[in-house]
Amino acid sequence: MSTTTVDDAPIATEIGSTRLVDWVLRARTFGIVAVLALFVLVTAAIESRFVSTNNIQFILTQTSLYALLAVGEAIVIITRNVDLSIGSIVGFSAYVSVNQFQAHPGISILLVFLVGLGVGLACALVTATVVAVGRVPSLVVTLAMLYIIRGVDTIVVGSKEVVASSEPDSFNNLPEHTVLGIPAIALAVAVVVAIAAYYMRSYRSGRDLYAIGSEPQAATLAGIPIARRVFVAFLLSGALAGVAGVLWASEYATINSTAATGLELQVIAAVVVGGVAIFGGSGTVVGAALGALLLQTITSALNVLGIPSIWTEAIAGFLLVVAITLDRVIQVQQAAALRRRRVRLGA
Repeated sequence: MSTTTVDDAPIATEIGSTRLVDWVLRARTFGIVAVLALFVLVTAAIESRFVSTNNIQFILTQTSLYALLAVGEAIVIITRNVDLSIGSIVGFSAYVSVNQFQAHPGISILLVFLVGLGVGLACALVTATVVAVGRVPSLVVTLAMLYIIRGVDTIVVGSKEVVASSEPDSFNNLPEHTVLGIPAIALAVAVVVAIAAYYMRSYRSGRDLYAIGSEPQAATLAGIPIARRVFVAFLLSGALAGVAGVLWASEYATINSTAATGLELQVIAAVVVGGVAIFGGSGTVVGAALGALLLQTITSALNVLGIPSIWTEAIAGFLLVVAITLDRVIQVQQAAALRRRRVRLGA
């Protein structure tokens, strides 16, 4: 007959904690899917053209940009940080990258995407260094970077703008390309989400991000290189924002110094609504992408139903408050459950 020793208690507690967290994450993801499905059914019953092929493709294309940004933002928030600079990075990247079509006629679209990636990495390098190495709170650093990058953008762009006529048709038509009826951009972003989800779940460095966000002091004692992990998280967020800037330019064509203003708040709302804890340590990039899809579906539904767009922000704000409240309730209940489990194992 086997018995449980005192030394086995910490292991059993850790396994129980992991199972509980996994169950909570799956439940929240399924909850988002259920709400999304219910919302689509109700809207389609009121206005059938909401589920037309063109509208579905439009929603998926619009979601792609936000989902890409949500992946990077989710990774940062999981480490108990936040990146408020992504909107400014998108705007700056959008102008600098597509301006290459004027500066270098005939340049390939791939090189334009690489330029956007480089802009995002350059901006994120500053943020990552100050936050990870200088240990300055990310809220302060990224808020400052938001204004700094936007200021640089305003100086560089000025009153100029890049218009659709200066861009090749192959670039402007990127959002219209489909594969089996699904926007090619949406498929590409889905691949990015899948890769990020696999990395976060299967690689030690990905799991370290959860440990850092859950309990930084314990992560330090466990020998996790916190500064290095946080540094990489911000670099990933900046890189994805840089690429998203090119997608923004492709979707909206005309780019000026105000491009993507306020985008960061919409992305953070999508991430939190998607089940990523604003306090760090839990959530998934898949949930963040689903949160982006939910908010974009709501936006499209309001437009189809003829409801003023101002309600989109109100609904997003309401969902954000609900998500944060729910997250806090889950944290309290989870902590209580773990305490009871430890008491039973220690008895």
